[in-house]
Amino acid sequence: MKAKPLTWTVGLIGYGEVGRILAEDLRALDVRVTAHDRKLGGAQEAALREHAKAGGVFLVDSHAELAANADLIISAVTASQAVAVAEACAPAIRPGTWLLDFNSASPGAKRRAAELIDAAGGRYVEGAVMTSIPPYRIKVPLLLGGAGAAELAPLLLELGFDAKVASERLGVASATKMCRSVMIKGLEAMVIESFTAARAHGVEDAVIASLHETFPGIDWEAQAAYFFQRVIEHGRRRSEEVREVAETVREAGLTPWSASGTAERQAWMADLADHGVFGQRGSAAFARSADWRIEADRILARLGQQTDQGT
Repeated sequence: MKAKPLTWTVGLIGYGEVGRILAEDLRALDVRVTAHDRKLGGAQEAALREHAKAGGVFLVDSHAELAANADLIISAVTASQAVAVAEACAPAIRPGTWLLDFNSASPGAKRRAAELIDAAGGRYVEGAVMTSIPPYRIKVPLLLGGAGAAELAPLLLELGFDAKVASERLGVASATKMCRSVMIKGLEAMVIESFTAARAHGVEDAVIASLHETFPGIDWEAQAAYFFQRVIEHGRRRSEEVREVAETVREAGLTPWSASGTAERQAWMADLADHGVFGQRGSAAFARSADWRIEADRILARLGQQTDQGT
């Protein structure tokens, strides 16, 4: 592909939090950006179109339309949709077009997606995002994997990404991400479970004091507030990711007891959020408390209500 990265058309599959951040930073470099999201045509369409119009992003109606006109496709959807995106893009992808898979999917899922894109003449590279995107934006640490990773890496650097090659072998980057997530997403779930139970028993201050003594480098009050907020806001997406984490553990021959439990806890929090336990989405009160106790009390109040109703 002879065109320079800054003259590319970058197509974003997924125009959620991650897609919008990438779009904003790419547009700041005057890169042409197109996007498609399955929420177009739904209740969130107006908000998506407003953001796109303000940033000069062109929204298209299908994966095929986006794939047929992009030099680089970035797939940033929920984990369960990683292979489906490759299936939808493959029939229309132009020879030599890159597909960078940002999704938190298992190594096996990444290999299946790569087979679809490569067989259609595209060039698949896996990308493993190694920490939360919002603080870093486009410069979030990104591990690349696949036969084309070394060629794509400097082109991504020109676009503003902080990308480095993990391996030319597919699955290494995603395995690194997924195994890390056993710990990170698991810690989120454990803190929510531990601290909420401690709050119910009236021992939260003693628990936090003991944790601080054991792990003095962690501000457990601030960490708990952050974990509660992130899971309340993004529990559905996180639960899907952790199911892919569990699949990664299975691919290693282990039973994913910890990852499976984490996925259930994340999904449980998402269900509570969907039922308005933490306030209405989009409101100032939703998942914005600097004190995790407020959110824990909302959970406990909900559980008390369910108990009273016999459910």
